[in-house]
Amino acid sequence: MASFTTNNKAPYTVLVEGNIGSGKTTFLNHFKQFQDVCLMTEPVDNWRNLNGVNLLDLMYKNPDMWAMTFQNYVTLTMLKNHIKQTENPVKLMERSIFSARYCFVEKMLSSGMIQPGMYHVLQEWYNFIYDHHKIQCDLIVYLRTSPEVVYERMKERARSEESCVPYQYLKDLHDLHENWLIHGHYYRPAQVLVLDANLDLDNIIGEYQRSETSILRPIVIENTNQVSILASPSKRERNMY
Repeated sequence: MASFTTNNKAPYTVLVEGNIGSGKTTFLNHFKQFQDVCLMTEPVDNWRNLNGVNLLDLMYKNPDMWAMTFQNYVTLTMLKNHIKQTENPVKLMERSIFSARYCFVEKMLSSGMIQPGMYHVLQEWYNFIYDHHKIQCDLIVYLRTSPEVVYERMKERARSEESCVPYQYLKDLHDLHENWLIHGHYYRPAQVLVLDANLDLDNIIGEYQRSETSILRPIVIENTNQVSILASPSKRERNMY
């Protein structure tokens, strides 16, 4: 396994963003080969089992009643991931409090899953968090997919909670991710690296490998000379916003 060290105290934090089914977990798994990289997966297991209660399932099946409660818990669990300490020099996070706010909460409001009063309460929480916690973000990796591709992937993985999710929901989330990460309609806390996540599993690994230089840029490879040998970003990696 590759090993890296850095002198920086705060880890270089990369947010891995994308629609449902865009391959975020697979992307993080690719970086398990680097032993000094801290991987923070989306806390889905917490959402599916809060003292025996499946909030994710309740939210999908009865959003009018459960969307606000679910999103409050999502905010808490994502904040815990953001502020969790690590001695590793690089931290990769699957989604973030930013995508929760600018994609999923906006979708909840526009579809009527939450009312304006609920929306404003959530905004107050986000503002409070930003004012009182340092939300580290040095790079955003956007796994860009088409709604058609992620809809087929969602059906193939067949999570019971997602069985009632329609194509239009994924299309709306896609548009919100595009508005945030491509068009800059919402605050982007760092530069965005866009990867083509429509590729199938046989070809996507090459795309992941082309992201390594940007993600591991601040890292110095451990060798006898302690010399950084990371190359300059590839042409494809320069597709940044």
